[in-house]
Amino acid sequence: MMLNKWMIYLLVCIGSICYGQNTAKKAPLTAVIITLEKQFNIKFSYAVEDVATIEIDKPNTSFTLQETIDYLNSKTILNFKALNDRYVTVSVLNKTISICGIVSDEKKSRLVGASVFVNNIGRSTITDKNGTFNLQNIPIAATLTISYVGFESRQFSANELFSAQNNCKEIVLSTKNEELNQVLINVYLTPGLQKYLDGSTVLNTKKFGILPGLIEPDILQSIQALPGVESTNESIANINVRGGTNDQNLVLWDNIKMYHSGHFFGLISAYNPNLTNKVIVSKNGTSAEYSDGVSSTINMQTKDLVSNIFSGGVGINLISSDVFLEIPITKKLELHISGRRSITDLFKSPTYTKYFDRSFQDTEINADSNQRGTSSDFYFYDYSAKLLFDFNEKHQFRANIIGINNALDYSERNIINSNQTQSKTSTLTQKNIGYGGNWKAQWNSKLSSNFITYFSRFNIDANDYRVETDQRLTEANEVLETGVKLNTHYKTNDNLNFLFGYQFNETGMLNQTTVSAPLYSSTKKDVLLNHALFSEVEYNKNNTYLRVGLRLNYFQKFEKLLVEPRINIRQKLSDQFALKLEGEFKNQSTTQIVDFEDDFLGVEKRRWVLVNDKDIPIATSKQGSFGVEFNKDKLNIEATGFYKIVDGITASNQGFYNSFQYTTANGSYTAKGLEFLANKTARQYSVWVSYTFSINNYEFDTFTPSTFPNNADIRHSVSLGFYYNILKNLKLAVGGIYRNGSPYTKPIEGKETVQNGNNTLVNYDFPNNQNLDDFMRLDASINYNFNLSESIKASVTAGVINATNQNNGINRYYKVNPNNSNDAVQVDNKSLGLTPNVSFRVNF
Repeated sequence: MMLNKWMIYLLVCIGSICYGQNTAKKAPLTAVIITLEKQFNIKFSYAVEDVATIEIDKPNTSFTLQETIDYLNSKTILNFKALNDRYVTVSVLNKTISICGIVSDEKKSRLVGASVFVNNIGRSTITDKNGTFNLQNIPIAATLTISYVGFESRQFSANELFSAQNNCKEIVLSTKNEELNQVLINVYLTPGLQKYLDGSTVLNTKKFGILPGLIEPDILQSIQALPGVESTNESIANINVRGGTNDQNLVLWDNIKMYHSGHFFGLISAYNPNLTNKVIVSKNGTSAEYSDGVSSTINMQTKDLVSNIFSGGVGINLISSDVFLEIPITKKLELHISGRRSITDLFKSPTYTKYFDRSFQDTEINADSNQRGTSSDFYFYDYSAKLLFDFNEKHQFRANIIGINNALDYSERNIINSNQTQSKTSTLTQKNIGYGGNWKAQWNSKLSSNFITYFSRFNIDANDYRVETDQRLTEANEVLETGVKLNTHYKTNDNLNFLFGYQFNETGMLNQTTVSAPLYSSTKKDVLLNHALFSEVEYNKNNTYLRVGLRLNYFQKFEKLLVEPRINIRQKLSDQFALKLEGEFKNQSTTQIVDFEDDFLGVEKRRWVLVNDKDIPIATSKQGSFGVEFNKDKLNIEATGFYKIVDGITASNQGFYNSFQYTTANGSYTAKGLEFLANKTARQYSVWVSYTFSINNYEFDTFTPSTFPNNADIRHSVSLGFYYNILKNLKLAVGGIYRNGSPYTKPIEGKETVQNGNNTLVNYDFPNNQNLDDFMRLDASINYNFNLSESIKASVTAGVINATNQNNGINRYYKVNPNNSNDAVQVDNKSLGLTPNVSFRVNF
C-alpha cells in the first residue's frame, strides 16, 4: 500500500511538471513580440486590436529571423512580413491560409460529397469519403458556403475554419424540412431560375443571371418569362396567370400577405431583390398550406441564415437608388436591412419620362390643355428589415417588417379668361406595411414545427381640392389583416413527410368617399374571420414524386365550409421522360373592384373589397393540368395542357370598357389551353422558346350575350430568349415577345351613341368582338462584373425595353365626343416605347 501511494504521488508530480512545461510555452502574442524585438533588435508594426487576444506557443529560440516569421505566419491568422532588417509589419490584409473541415449531420454521420464553395474567389471542392475537405491559399477575408442536398447550407469566414494546430473544424449541417422538394432543373432559362419537382418555379436572386430588358432581378417582372404568365397591359400590377386577374394571385413576403405590388403604378416591382433569397411561383397543384389565390401563389422568402459575416451593397439606376446591409450583432443574432428610394425629384432621366408618360396617360395628370398650368411631383420608396435570432441549433426566431410607399402631388391652374381662373390641388398615396414573426422548432429528427404570425395594412388615399368652390373630395381604401398559422412536419423517413396545420385570418376593409360642398359622406366597413385546417403527405422515392393534401376552410360570418383537395404527381418513365399531373380546388375571400365613377384622380381605379356571399360571392376555382417532360443533355422540353374554371367573379372586378361597365352581375370564366417550353442550357449559354395557346371565355347569365371572350383572352403568345456568357464577367441577354392583341369592344357603326335619360352613352356592339394589333417587343440587357478590391465587387448593367420602339397598343375604349354627342372618340393606351436604363452596383 505504501508503495502504491508513493507511485501515485510520483505520477502526479511528473504530470504537473510536464503540464507546467507545456503551458509555459503558451504566451500572449504581444509578449512574444516584445521578446523577439529584443532578441533580433527589430521593431514590429501592428494594430493593437489585431494581436491583443491571440496566444501562441513560443517559437524556438534557435530560429533565425526568417524562420521565426514563417513560424508566426503558420500559427496565426496574421500576415508577418519583413520590410528590411529593422522592421516587420503585422496585418490581416492579403493573408492566405490553409483550412480544413469535417462535415457531418446531426447524428455525427459524415456527409460524403458535400459542396464547399469559396464565395469571394470562385474556388470549390467536395468532401471525401470521410466527410473531410482541405483548401490551401484561401484569403483570410473569404467566405465559404457549405451545402448538401436535403440540408440547410451554412456560411463561414475563412478565419473561423483556420486552426493553428491544423485541426479540422467540425461542421454540422441541419436537416431541411423541404428535403423532399428537390431541384429538378438547376438552370431554367437563366442562372438563378430553377424548376422544382412539384412543378413550381424558383427565382434565386443571389444567383440570378440576367433576363432581356432587366437591369436587376425584378421579382414580378422576371416571372413573366414563364409560359402561361402574361401582363395584358405590360404592368406587374396586372399579372395574368392562365387568364386570371391580378388580385387572384396570392402574394406573400416572408409569410406576410401583401395587397400592393408595384411602384410607378405597376411598372416596377415594389420588392427589393437584394435580401430576397428566393421566389417560388406555383400555377397549379399548390400545397394545402396556401389558399386565397385562385390563379397562382407567389411566395417570396428573404435570407434566413445567420452568417456572422458583415456584408452589404449599394446601387443606383436612372430611377432609384438602394442599399442593403447584413449586420452580425452576436454569433446568434443578426440584422438584415434594405431601403430604396426614387431619385426622380432630383433628376428626371429619359427613363423616368417614359415611365411617367406610360403611367399617367389618359389621366388628369397628363391631359392636354394649352391654357393650363400644371405641376406634379411623384416619388416612391420601400424598406425592409429582418431580425434573425438562433436560440440554439433546434430553435430559431425571426421578425420582419416591410414598407412600400408611392406618393403623387399634383396642382393645376386653368385660365378661363382674363378675369377668371380655376385652380385645384390633388394628392394620392399608396402604402402597404407588413409585420411578421415566426418561430421554427426542430423537436427531434422527425418532428418540427413553424409558428407564424403577421399583420398587413394597405392604404390608398386621394385628396382633391378645388380652390374657387372650396370643395374637397377625399377617397380612401384600407385593408387590415391579421393572420396566425401553425405548421407541423413529421418525417417518418427520408422519403415520406407529413404536414398538419391550422390557420386563422381576420380581414377588415374600409371604403370611404366624402365631399365637403355639397356635404356628402359614404363609408363602408366589413370584417371577415376565416379558420382553416390543412394536411398533406409528400412522398419522393426513385422515380415517383407525390403530394396529396386537403384543406378545410370555415367562414365564420357565413357559417360556410369549403373543402379543397390538392394533388401533385410526377412519374419518371425513363431517364429522359416524365409525366406530371396537378389539380387543386381553391377559394378567395378578397377581391378588387374597378370603380370608374370614384377612381383616384383617374390614376388608380381599383379598390379592395371583402366578399359578402351575396352580390360579391366567395370566388372558387377548380383546375387540372397534365403534362409531359423531356430532359436530356441539358435540353428541357415541356408540354402542359390545363383546364381552369373560376366561379364567383363580379362584373365590377373585370374592368369592362363596354356596355357592362356600370353593371352589377356575378359570373365565371373558363380558361383552357396548352403551354410549351423548350430550353437548352450549357456552361456558357441558355436559349429558350415558349408558346402558350389559351381560350378564355366569360359566362354571365344575366348578360346578352352570356358568353364572350375574357378581357385577358390572349389566344397565342410566343416568347424567345438567349442568354450568353461572353466572358467570365460579361453577360448578354436578348429576347422578344409576340402575342395577339387584347380584346376590346367597338361601338355600333353608324349609331355610336345612345341616349339614356339625360345622359349620352357610347352604344357598344357585342363585347370584346375585336382585338388590338398584335403585340411585339424586343428587349436586351448586358452585364459586366469587376472587382474594386479583393472583397468589394462591382457590376454595371444596361438594359433596354422595346429596343425597336414598337408602337404597341395595350387598351382601347371609347367616350362620347364632347363636341358632337352623336360621335364616339377612340382612346388608345400605349405600352412603353424605347426605354433604356443603366445600373451601377457595389457589393461587399
